[in-house]
Amino acid sequence: MKRTINFMGVRNIAFALTLFLTVLALFSWFHKGLNFGLDFTGGTLIELNYEKPADLTQVRSELAAAGYHEAIVQSFGDTTDLLVRMPGDDPKLGAQVADALRKVGGDNPATVSRTEFVGPQVGEELRDQGGLGMLMALGGVLIYLAFRFQWKFAVGAIASLVHDVVVTMGILSFFQITFDLTVLAAVLAIIGYSLNDTIVVFDRVRENFRVLRKASLIENINVSTTQTLLRTLATSISTLLAIAALLFFGGDNLFGFSIALFIGVLAGTYSSIYIANVVLIWLNLNSEDLIAPVTKDKVDDRP
Repeated sequence: MKRTINFMGVRNIAFALTLFLTVLALFSWFHKGLNFGLDFTGGTLIELNYEKPADLTQVRSELAAAGYHEAIVQSFGDTTDLLVRMPGDDPKLGAQVADALRKVGGDNPATVSRTEFVGPQVGEELRDQGGLGMLMALGGVLIYLAFRFQWKFAVGAIASLVHDVVVTMGILSFFQITFDLTVLAAVLAIIGYSLNDTIVVFDRVRENFRVLRKASLIENINVSTTQTLLRTLATSISTLLAIAALLFFGGDNLFGFSIALFIGVLAGTYSSIYIANVVLIWLNLNSEDLIAPVTKDKVDDRP
């Protein structure tokens, strides 16, 4: 018989660790705040054209040497086209950046083809829409699980998802990693990943209520989590390897996206075991909760 791992035997220690990390994340989030990028705060977009293919790393170092340390440089269309984003709304900023690059650019000078200012009002609208999107995603999850399983499962899944988002955003806040639209996309992806992992465990718990009739809820959860452990590890490790490749080889533009996903996958794997399942124990889930309510049929009065 396959050996069952006693995951729930350390649930109190796991809860203490969860509470500690969550409090730290919330403290950092509200004390330091998020380091919003230009997508949310507004700034200047400068499109540069080069005669030869441009080296992104060299352009970043040249801008930093010229005093533009907050500039974000990325490819735009062809290899000779670059897009530079930086704070500020000075109409002359594009020409100043081009002049700074010409002085150190050698035989591959840059010319400005477009300078555009993104106002803070647009950034504020994007931030509000992103927050609304996360709330709608969580609400959709709650409704789906309430119908797909039972309301106690929905509460466990939402608690797990909230933990994953709070911890991820708290770490981003603590290290002041730029929060832009790519990071927001990563946070939404974390919600989907964590939910998928949690549903796999929940589905096995529900099935084992019919198979392990004499087992307690804690025994059921231990057996169910052990049965799905290999699948969870295979999914998490393969996902983390792909994210690690993006993290190390994706460049500065994908760093925030990659690190947010990496943290979220780790948090999601942990929370699907030690948060979602523990909530089921607190709510005292039992087999009667999974029995469909009996509906009384109308009595046929015809003779």
